[in-house]
Amino acid sequence: MLLTLDHEFSDEQKEIIKLARELAEKKVKPARSECDEKEKFPVEVVEDIKKADLFGVYLPQEYGGFGGANTELCLVTEELAKACGGIALCVAASALCGLPILMFGTEEQKKRWLPQLASAQKLGAFTITEPDAGSDATATQATAKKDGDYYIINGLKNFCSNGEVAGIYTLFASTNPARGPRGITAFVVEKGTPGFSFGKKETKMGIRASPTYELVFKNCKVPATNRLGEEGHGLFVAQATFDFSRPGVGAQALGIAQGALDETIKYTRTRKQFGQTVISFQAIQHMIADCATKIETARALLYSVNRVMDRTIKQAVTKSLSSGKSVYDEMRSLRSDRLTKYSAMVKLSCSETAMQVTTDCVQMCGGIGYMRDFPVEKYMRDAKITQIYEGTSQIQKNEIAMMIIKEYAAGARAAKELVGA
Repeated sequence: MLLTLDHEFSDEQKEIIKLARELAEKKVKPARSECDEKEKFPVEVVEDIKKADLFGVYLPQEYGGFGGANTELCLVTEELAKACGGIALCVAASALCGLPILMFGTEEQKKRWLPQLASAQKLGAFTITEPDAGSDATATQATAKKDGDYYIINGLKNFCSNGEVAGIYTLFASTNPARGPRGITAFVVEKGTPGFSFGKKETKMGIRASPTYELVFKNCKVPATNRLGEEGHGLFVAQATFDFSRPGVGAQALGIAQGALDETIKYTRTRKQFGQTVISFQAIQHMIADCATKIETARALLYSVNRVMDRTIKQAVTKSLSSGKSVYDEMRSLRSDRLTKYSAMVKLSCSETAMQVTTDCVQMCGGIGYMRDFPVEKYMRDAKITQIYEGTSQIQKNEIAMMIIKEYAAGARAAKELVGA
C-alpha cells in the first residue's frame, strides 16, 4: 500500500479511512471476482458496510447520519473502490439519492427518508437518464400529471445504478412539457408503489457488481407530498445535486486508479524478465512515477474542493434547522456562486486519471494484465464508466468553460463600471 498525504484529515476521518480500508481488504476483495464475473450484487458485503455505519457518513446526525459531509463520503468511496469500483458504487449511488433530499426536502421529507438511507435500511437510487435524455437531461419525456393530492407518473428511465436493490428513488419528470426544461420536477418514489416496475437489467463492461436497471412507470400514483421543491424546479435540483455529487465519482475513480497501481507494483516487484525484476526497468519506473503523480494531483484537487463544499453545506444545514428554510436556500444565502466549475474539474481530473492509470497498469503487467483472473484488467473496465456517468468528460469541459466565460464576463462588466464611476 502506497503512502498518501492525509490532507489534514481529522481523527474521526482517519478512523473512517481505517474502517473502510479494513472492510475493503477483508470483505470486498474476496468477493469482487465472483461478483464481477456473475454480475452478482454483494448482499453479504453490503450488510458488513451497513453494520459499520458507513452509508450515512455524509448525513447530519439529526437525520441518523455521522455528521460529516462530502469528505467523509469520498473517503469511504475511495477506500472501497481501491478493492472494487462496482461494490463501492452501492454507497455512492445511495448518497446520490440522499443529497437532493437533504438539500431540497422539507423537514418532514428529510425525517422520513434520510434516516432510512443513513442506516441503509433502504438503499437509494437517482434516476434521470432516459433513452433520449442522456447528457441532455432537458429532453426528459417522462411525465407527472397532477391529480388531486397525487401525481400520475408515466415514462421510462434507464441506466439506473442500484436498480432493483434500492428502496428509495429520486426521479425527474415533466409536470409541464410545454415549458421544456422549466417544466421538469423532482420527486421521491418508493419501491413497491403501484405502477412502478423494473424492465431490462443491463449487461455492462465494468462495475458489474452494481445492478443497473431500466425503470418503468405506468400510471404510477405518487403522493404530492413526495415532490422535492417546487414544480418546474427539477432542473435546479439535478444541477445542484451534481455540483455536490460529482466529487463522489472522482473518489471512486481515484480508488480504482490507486487499487490498480497497488496491484501493479506488487506484481512488477516479483515478476522477472531478462534476469531482473520488471520494476527495476527505468521504463516501468517512469510509468509508475507518472501514475502516482497523476493520482496525487487529482486527489489534492478532490479534497481541497471537498473542504470548501463541506463548509458550505454544514453551515447551511445548521441554519436550515433553525430557520425552516431548505438547505439549498440557505446555501444560496451563504454564497451567491455555484461550485459547478470546481466540481466538474474534480470529476474530469479524477476520471481521466483513472482511465490513463489503469490503461498503463495493464501495459506494465504485460500479458497477465489482460487476463480475467488477474485484477488489473477489471480496474481498467471499471474506470471507463467514471468518464461517462454524472456527465461525460466532454460535458464537464462544457461546464468548466461556461463558468469561466461567465466569470470573465462579470469581471469585465465590473471593471467597466468601475472605470465609468
